[in-house]
Amino acid sequence: MEIVIVGSPEFTLGFQLAGITRLHNPSNDEEMSKTLRTLLDEKEVGIIVTDSADLMRMPDKLRQRMTDSITPTVLGIGTEEDNTLRESIKAALGVDLWK
Repeated sequence: MEIVIVGSPEFTLGFQLAGITRLHNPSNDEEMSKTLRTLLDEKEVGIIVTDSADLMRMPDKLRQRMTDSITPTVLGIGTEEDNTLRESIKAALGVDLWK
């Protein structure tokens, strides 16, 4: 299973330095949406990491699909408070690790 990072070049740089080679840098929200849809259908992708601010700009239907997806798991990380990671872990394991 592969880890894929999707976001701006500034967002993906740290992951690239950590050795992750599968990076996508969409230039606008439409391209971001298309990239995420494609990645959700790829069998070799296990985790998709993106900026939580980018996730919030995606269409509601796509956000719901990403939230419901177990494989690949979509993680939104960033400076804004977001429960995407918490909900993803809860869905995958069946337990809330924050309690």
